[in-house]
Amino acid sequence: MKQRMSLLLSVAVGMGAIAITLHAASDQANYTTRTLALPDHGKGNIAMDYIAYDPNTGDLWVPAINVGSVYVVGTSNGSVREVSGFATNEVEVRGRKRVQGPSGVSIGDGVVYIGDRADSSVCAIDEKTLTRKTCGHIDSTPDGVVYVAPTREVWVTAPRDKSVRILDSQTLNEKEKLTFEGQPEGYAVDAKRSRLYMNYEDKDLTTAIDLKTHKTVAKWPSSCGEDGPHGLSIDQSTGFLFVACSTQAEVLDAGHNGEKLSSINTGDGVDDLAYSPVTHSLYVGAAKDAKLTIARVDAAGKLSLIAQVPTHEGARNGVVTKDGTVYLAHSQLGQLAGLIVASPSSK
Repeated sequence: MKQRMSLLLSVAVGMGAIAITLHAASDQANYTTRTLALPDHGKGNIAMDYIAYDPNTGDLWVPAINVGSVYVVGTSNGSVREVSGFATNEVEVRGRKRVQGPSGVSIGDGVVYIGDRADSSVCAIDEKTLTRKTCGHIDSTPDGVVYVAPTREVWVTAPRDKSVRILDSQTLNEKEKLTFEGQPEGYAVDAKRSRLYMNYEDKDLTTAIDLKTHKTVAKWPSSCGEDGPHGLSIDQSTGFLFVACSTQAEVLDAGHNGEKLSSINTGDGVDDLAYSPVTHSLYVGAAKDAKLTIARVDAAGKLSLIAQVPTHEGARNGVVTKDGTVYLAHSQLGQLAGLIVASPSSK
């Protein structure tokens, strides 16, 4: 596999900035939305799944599945760098052809881990130089990739065979294979309680796994319905676990007995969500209904609406930066060669 790395000029904004003023029950939230275009290499669309924000560098990491590249976007200046050379292939899923390629991403200790569905690889990329350091492979298709700092491991979900693979973070050799009774979907690391939270998408369950013993120590009903739960995020200080359902977000009390504390409607097409412990705010993109829901969680775990911002069909799986700007990836549904950016405006 050849690797090529190029520094691209800052790309032009694809859509004009649109100011949107929305009112919640007791708040007024102003957001400006725009499109940040990315190089599509003539494909006309960039398919994405996970994206990740690196607070150490201020960079946003965007695996472009059908392009076979990962874009590194400087959130301070809009610069775009490209790490290319990832494997891609075309497969048939439910009667439709789909390109597989790099899709999973997690920020590690000085490196960023990228999972590729085409060749079942996980590669470590230096977060500053963008050079490829090492790669490992598993014998199933990787989905979620997460760096687990307390154990210096990389955990990789593999829904096809209902397993999680645990890799050494330095060598990326597989250390252990954990098997489960459901299809793993989503993840959140809770270093304070030494747990990794994971969903069974096909059983509508959220589970807690001990990071040292690798035993499942709790199972809680997600109440998401037949579509099951998707992404997860955790507030480690409170133990509030945020669960993404297809049309809503829920709060479970993972610090105690997993009780459902509240929920909020988000619109259809939710896959993942992002939580900011600084502002106690939750950000949820709904791909089918083309809107971003922003909600605040109080000390009792109750969600209240701050704003719902119109976005773009397909926009989902957002991450939030230090200044509260939200970057949204998008599925193939969006037919878009870029990211949707929602920025809070000055009052």
